[in-house]
Amino acid sequence: MSGILSRRARQFAKLLRLLPNPVYRKGLRHGVGAAIEHRDVIGRLRLATVVDVGANVGQFSLLTRALHPDARIVAFEPLPEAADIYRRVFADDPRAMLHQAAISPDAGTATMHVSASADSSSLLPITDRQSELFPGTEEVGTAQVEAGPLGGFVAAEDLAAPAMLKIDVQGFELEVLRGSHALLGFFDWVYVEASFEPLYANQALAGDVTAFLEENGFVEEGRYNVSRARDGSPIQADFLFRRAQPGG
Repeated sequence: MSGILSRRARQFAKLLRLLPNPVYRKGLRHGVGAAIEHRDVIGRLRLATVVDVGANVGQFSLLTRALHPDARIVAFEPLPEAADIYRRVFADDPRAMLHQAAISPDAGTATMHVSASADSSSLLPITDRQSELFPGTEEVGTAQVEAGPLGGFVAAEDLAAPAMLKIDVQGFELEVLRGSHALLGFFDWVYVEASFEPLYANQALAGDVTAFLEENGFVEEGRYNVSRARDGSPIQADFLFRRAQPGG
């Protein structure tokens, strides 16, 4: 019971922080709370373009719009129910575009493993460890979704600088990066959630993600929102990478 009460208290506290902002209130009218846990990271950056991979119902895009009113947002969400909500939230925003698709190295149809908590769904099977650490995220079905490389949806000229690639895809991060490889050079920032232990089958871990980005000219700027197991060991975190300057 105490866990339920503390969760409700956090939700209420977040609601109080969202209500004063008109952009956030727009999301709340559709049942969507902006991802203000990322505010201190995103708010200090100068951004003209944000590519939001794993947009779900628009939580991160709402934060982006509130902090960067003139930024162009290109979002990707493969699940139809979440995509429909995103479209309703941003129906009157001409600078936000949604593609109902997943980013992957290969174009075609992919199997999405649908979680009881939709934002924990993944193109990788959900393991028992995921549902153990995060109850209520077990797999409840599958869905066929469109998938393909980022370049099949976005051209280099669409990525006005400074540009950020945000990735929140539940274990599929490295595959998204591989699917974005042709365009990585046009991003100034990559902001990606990655795990320190496998929560999805065949998942690449934070070290693999970091190594890939370092090989492609990025350096880690910081890590945020670290979630931990009961023994204090880290489970996952949000990592911010910036493109290294020549000679950096």
